[in-house]
Amino acid sequence: MPQFLLALLLLLLSALVPARAAADLHVLIYHRFGESRYPTTSVAVDRFREQMAYLRDNGYQVVPLAQVVDALKQHRPLPERAVVITIDDGYQSVYHAAWPILRSFHYPFTVFLNVQAVAGGFSSILDWRQIAEMQRAGVDFEDHSFAHNRLADWPTGMDEAAYRRWIAADLAKGAAILTQRLGQRPKCFAIPYGEYNRIVLEEAKKIGYEAILTQDPGAVSGETDRFRIPREPILGYEWATMDHFAMVLGRHDLPCDEFTPSLAPLTTRTPVRLSARLLHPDRYLPDSFAIYVSERGWLPATLSGDRLLCREPVTLLRRLNRVAVRGQEKAGGRAAIHFWMLLRPPGGE
Repeated sequence: MPQFLLALLLLLLSALVPARAAADLHVLIYHRFGESRYPTTSVAVDRFREQMAYLRDNGYQVVPLAQVVDALKQHRPLPERAVVITIDDGYQSVYHAAWPILRSFHYPFTVFLNVQAVAGGFSSILDWRQIAEMQRAGVDFEDHSFAHNRLADWPTGMDEAAYRRWIAADLAKGAAILTQRLGQRPKCFAIPYGEYNRIVLEEAKKIGYEAILTQDPGAVSGETDRFRIPREPILGYEWATMDHFAMVLGRHDLPCDEFTPSLAPLTTRTPVRLSARLLHPDRYLPDSFAIYVSERGWLPATLSGDRLLCREPVTLLRRLNRVAVRGQEKAGGRAAIHFWMLLRPPGGE
């Protein structure tokens, strides 16, 4: 076959294969290190060191959070085979246990500070002297709110305007203290407890953060909403094992939006048809889709156009449910998944 005909044939064949998504990136979230009194939020120091070595030995690059946020803002490709390390709250074990290990690997990382606890001089939390020392060494400090409230729990007796003011006041106070103490305005916000609704996200955007991070599992793709960046929790026993660590690094994002129900606070337990709009429905095998909801597990789903629908109505009884959509990519057979949160305030029917 003439060379030009072979090239033309290859070009035509490539057009028939769905484009494969670019490599995904993973944001890890830690809390405590070697604090056996808090087994559900801590990871053993030796295990943490093993995980950091795993990243090095398996060709991962650990990159600053700011680099990822900038790439999402500018719609530029994410760094290949990359991981971001974040730590919430700012416990003393970050300074005494995690930082020496991260420094030995020359890994950048971000600490999201519980501002009220730092300002109040809580003995279990980093103090301003330690924070200044770490900041001079290149550690990134960002905002985890002032009072560390469950912001998605709409306080009883507040109308929406008052609820918004309550969220805004807390975030503004924390951001102002960090700006004064760190010498720069925080650019990123990690939602306390990872619990959010549409109002929480909207009020956080108004503060001026460049990115908002959740605790939803999942990977970051070039189409991830930078105001709802997922993070993989590494903590406790099962979620700190090396098997789990390797598994989460293998997750891939399934880009989607327009969730039903929406991210607005739920007000009733009325049966709902869970759905989401897939940004690239043709990338996935038609019979591979499913929808997950915490209180029910995996349920069959149907693709109608670009919308993935749960085949049966679901009554959401729990205060909080994480929902996910899953599909298998045609090119390469990778499983892709995307999580979001549905939350009903206390007292909701």
